[in-house]
Amino acid sequence: MHSGLTKMTKLPRRIISSLALIISLVSLIYFTNVGASKIVARPAPEFTQTSPGAWLGSEPLSMSDLRGKVVLVDFWTFTCWNCYRSFPWLNALEEKFVGKDFQVIGIHSPEFEKEKDKTVVEKHMKKYSLKHPTMMDNDFAFWKKIGNKYWPSFYLIDKRGFLRHVFIGETHEGDRRAEIIETEINRLLEEAS
Repeated sequence: MHSGLTKMTKLPRRIISSLALIISLVSLIYFTNVGASKIVARPAPEFTQTSPGAWLGSEPLSMSDLRGKVVLVDFWTFTCWNCYRSFPWLNALEEKFVGKDFQVIGIHSPEFEKEKDKTVVEKHMKKYSLKHPTMMDNDFAFWKKIGNKYWPSFYLIDKRGFLRHVFIGETHEGDRRAEIIETEINRLLEEAS
């Protein structure tokens, strides 16, 4: 009986050790990459919607309208929890850079049919205090043009209109990703146009 008990206690320890190793590796990978960005250096694509009915909070904008500014493009949709959990940080970020050559542009790319209704998107923008210009990307044209794959995703564009960084995922004020994004915004603001 003693030898059978020993075999039973060894098996769970091996499983526990293996699980602990797996959890450690996953945690290491996650926490190492949580603030990381994909660095890019190519011209930002032109906005795909030019109709006034496709823009909220602004007349239709073009990339040339934004030259001389650092632009943060936020891909979101109102049923995305990770998106609306990032809005307090996004609003605080805009407040932090008031008076600087910085502009947030929202791109609302709907996951579901019900999210294509402009009046419902406007309602959610008010609910979350989003005051920056937002383009309705119901046909995913801009999503495809920029090569996006996730909600939320944040694209930093420099003053010359070049894509410089891509950040993916829910972001909160004070977390590592937010700090890295803010550092990159400051760096881009210091660059000449």
